Formats: sequence, structure tokens, C-alpha cells
Amino acid sequence: MSLTSTDIARIASLARLELAPDESERMLGQINGFFELVERMRAVDTTGVEPLAHPVAAFEDVTLRLAEDVASEPNRRELNQRSAPAVENGLFLVPKVIE
Repeated sequence: MSLTSTDIARIASLARLELAPDESERMLGQINGFFELVERMRAVDTTGVEPLAHPVAAFEDVTLRLAEDVASEPNRRELNQRSAPAVENGLFLVPKVIE
């Protein structure tokens, strides 16, 4: 996939950006360079390659260290909800914005 100067002008317009001609050309080169890199990566045959949880796992065993799932702060729900306009059963009530 390759973009043209017209594509860059449209993207800039949608993003509400005003690009000078030299900036537009530089942006065209950078974005097309990105697309070329993506195409090169897509061309690599990864059949049979297992995904890694961590890049170092390719070279050595990696054990991910996970923190204990415990509350580290006191429960201040009631104190935090005092300034709320509406609360019910410990939950903030908000106006419906989507129908």
C-alpha cells in the first residue's frame, strides 16, 4: 500500500492540520516508509512459530513476577461518595447519555 500527496492532504484536512508542501512531502515519505516496513513484516513466514510472552523468553526461561492481588489502601468509598450528587448501593448514579 502506498499513499499519494492527495491522500496526505486529505488526512491532514481530516486531522485539521495545515501542512506546508515540504512537510507534506516529508510526511508522505515517513508514512509510506512505515507501510513498507509493515509489508516486509507481513511477508515473513511465521508458520509454526510460537508467540512469546516476553522477548527474552527466546533465549532463557522467564518467569513473570506478578504482585499479590491485595488491597493496599483503606476503603474510603463512603468518604469519596459524599460529594457525589447521587449514590445508590455504593455506586455513583449518572444521567443516561446514550439511548
